[in-house]
Amino acid sequence: MTKESSQKTLSESSSSKECPWREWGPYLSERQWGTVREDYSENGDAWNYLTHDHARSRAYRWGEDGIAGISDQNQYLCLAAAMWNGKDPIIKERLFGLTSGQGNHGEDVKEHYHYLDATPTHSYLKMLYKYPQNAFPYDNLVNTNAARGYEEDEYELIETGAFDDNRYFDVFVEYAKADTEDILMRMTAVNRASEAAEITLMPQLWFRNHWSWNDDVAKPSMMSTSNANHITVDHAELGKYHFYIEKNAEPYFCENNTNTKLLFGSDEKGTFKDGLNDFIVTGDKSKVAQESKGTKLGAIKCVTIKAGGQATMTVRLSRKEQAKPFADFAKIFKQRIADADTFYGKLQSGIKDEDTRNVQRQAYAGMIWTKQFYYYDVSTWLEGDDKTPPPPEARKKSRNSEWSNLKNSDIISMPDKWEYPWYAAWDLAFHCIPLAYLDPSFAKHQLKLMTKESYMHPNGQLPAYEWNFSDVNPPVHAWATLRVFQIDRKITGEGDYKFLESVFHKLMLNFTWWVNRKDASGRNVFQGGFLGLDNIGVFDRSSQLPTGGYLSQADGTSWMAMFCLNMMKIALELATQNNVYEDIASKFFEHFLYIANAMTGVGEGKVGLWDDEDKFYYDVLNLPDGTSTPLKVRSMVGLIPLFAVETIEPGIFQSMPRFAARMAGFLKENPELAGLVSNWEVKGSGKRRLLSLLRGHRMKALLRRMLDETEFLSPYGIRALSRHHHDQPYCYSFEGNCLDVKYAPAESENGMFGGNSNWRGPIWFPVNYLIIESLQKFHHYYGDDFKVECPTGSGNFMTILEVANEVSRRLVNLFLLDENGNRPAFSQYEKMNSDPNFRDNLLFHEYFHGDTGRGVGASHQTGWTGLVAKLIQQKGCFK
Repeated sequence: MTKESSQKTLSESSSSKECPWREWGPYLSERQWGTVREDYSENGDAWNYLTHDHARSRAYRWGEDGIAGISDQNQYLCLAAAMWNGKDPIIKERLFGLTSGQGNHGEDVKEHYHYLDATPTHSYLKMLYKYPQNAFPYDNLVNTNAARGYEEDEYELIETGAFDDNRYFDVFVEYAKADTEDILMRMTAVNRASEAAEITLMPQLWFRNHWSWNDDVAKPSMMSTSNANHITVDHAELGKYHFYIEKNAEPYFCENNTNTKLLFGSDEKGTFKDGLNDFIVTGDKSKVAQESKGTKLGAIKCVTIKAGGQATMTVRLSRKEQAKPFADFAKIFKQRIADADTFYGKLQSGIKDEDTRNVQRQAYAGMIWTKQFYYYDVSTWLEGDDKTPPPPEARKKSRNSEWSNLKNSDIISMPDKWEYPWYAAWDLAFHCIPLAYLDPSFAKHQLKLMTKESYMHPNGQLPAYEWNFSDVNPPVHAWATLRVFQIDRKITGEGDYKFLESVFHKLMLNFTWWVNRKDASGRNVFQGGFLGLDNIGVFDRSSQLPTGGYLSQADGTSWMAMFCLNMMKIALELATQNNVYEDIASKFFEHFLYIANAMTGVGEGKVGLWDDEDKFYYDVLNLPDGTSTPLKVRSMVGLIPLFAVETIEPGIFQSMPRFAARMAGFLKENPELAGLVSNWEVKGSGKRRLLSLLRGHRMKALLRRMLDETEFLSPYGIRALSRHHHDQPYCYSFEGNCLDVKYAPAESENGMFGGNSNWRGPIWFPVNYLIIESLQKFHHYYGDDFKVECPTGSGNFMTILEVANEVSRRLVNLFLLDENGNRPAFSQYEKMNSDPNFRDNLLFHEYFHGDTGRGVGASHQTGWTGLVAKLIQQKGCFK
């Protein structure tokens, strides 16, 4: 293979389904059970309708799951790893975790696995699964967590003794593409124990079952040829493939059908989805097909591995028939690994420290591995399928019933393929920032998806997430669109104005939805609901308030101010190509000023969200009797006004006279608006102009709190809630009860939003990242002469850019080895810090302990925590 063709595997730019190098990728979910898509219950209890225990025996309707799996873009055919240690009651073919009701802090995966490497076109993929040699402690994990309350930590796999004395296998799963439709898979099991141990390795190949639901779908097939280890694979839509199994393994077949006999007591004959599991565990050959054909197969290899030794298992899936399928295996893997090294070598050319490069490369790998095929047609889900009984009548008015337009069948960047195996609108916006460095076209494709007619509601709302598409996420799509456009232009040297324009037009509809639906009083003060911040406030902000009335939200209003400025900047970009957009830019400029004016609380009909005594922004509770009360919780809600900031370059006023004239006229007619916003008449660094909700003294006052280590500033970033509330919880008295908010730096201490995430003290990457970007913009205006004390009370004064870099440094240090050779994110468990087989394999958690930096929440949420890769990229090197 030539160097030119080899590099094509990395540089191909198209993200469409016509892009051959992306036809196959890591698109398999890690959990399909317990999802809304697969829930056909009458009461909407998804977690208990299709459980982990049922998952091995029930065919899924909308997707598949597996360990370290890949599939084609339509997920017709799947390939994934499975294994058995000889002691478990079931084979390990999908990841185990607790349901929302079982965990003392909500759902929680109870496995150890790591995404180690990946290229944007999936020409090389590498993942590590850590498999205990003793029986997996399923019951121990369920029972111990059930006995713990909110005030206790979660009980994790590493605490059960599963890895004591190194009695486990490191199972590395790698894929290398010889060509676009020629895929090599290699499983390597390393025995970390001091004694020999046996393991069964079993790559599984199977078809997603879509024939059991529809009359017009032909059932596919796979069968052995005269050579038992050469299997032909036929699918009406996908076409024909060849699957090759190494000579030391044997193929066994079954059908990927629900075991109705086991689950429902039917008299159905034949084999079922769980046939391979039953055969391996019990040895009962009646559980697998007696003929060498089916719709699911396992390539079985049982090996005994000496202490410290390793064994491999290899298979190959190819469109073309291969005369010697394993002859060039080593050569292809070597080439693809070299390709990956070349790709990241260029991307990381400015980063000298090896550990920093490792952190970033694994963060990028996680961004690629958490792509997932997502299939959900709400109308069909509500109405039922051709070949199944009609669903209960109540289902037609159940969850998401108002989203019958939603028909998703795409590859989407997921927050976490086990704990969040469904997209979330605001999560995805943050994913696209690091993705833009890896694969700009894929990042743009993701942002366009959310505004397609089959996603966006006809009323203009973006779908929030599967459990409730009507919930409201922060409006960050415009920000992400602009940033991806800018990053792409920097990388390629050209601006993709067609992309920018297409998303902008759809976001106009979304902006209108916000204005019409989320401004209850028509005063430019918004009530967005929970806005992704779960339990941050006194009340569940996505539900009716127990007090009645409504909240005027500092964060909701600030997000809308930011939305205005993002749309204005996009319009100004588009106006460089078409001056019609100058008028639209003016519209968003004016709307921003109206929002800024409404937030001041000065004058009749305005809402005071800024507390001049506390020098902080608060939500305001508006009660039915007409009174209003600020809810004085010092939280991220009060820092979000920082995000609404943009600078306007002086050249704009010369190149866009219509915009400049309309802006000047508006300010002349409304002098009180210009006076409210960041000293508009004062020209800043480079004669730029600043638009911000914060004038200089307010910004300094807010930063004084944010940079106070006894309040928001942690050794590892900005906390979501001030530490002030540790000793002084906020209390709102209602009907004789105290509804309190107390600093909780790690897991949630209440069940709001299921208790599986917490905004009352931990460090969250998305809002920290926006703080950093906002500080950079402020510095762009104020320059180096404007300094603030950091940390507050230290006597050390920094420019705002230096403050941004300091927050970045603290965030990145969550993952880097410190002076003692430990990673703060792993601070809870000594083995994860001291053992190099754990320590150097990264996890990117959902959020982090506000004091120690310990990783908390979903353990593989490389989605927005993958922003650490962007922080490393922009800084170059943190050591």
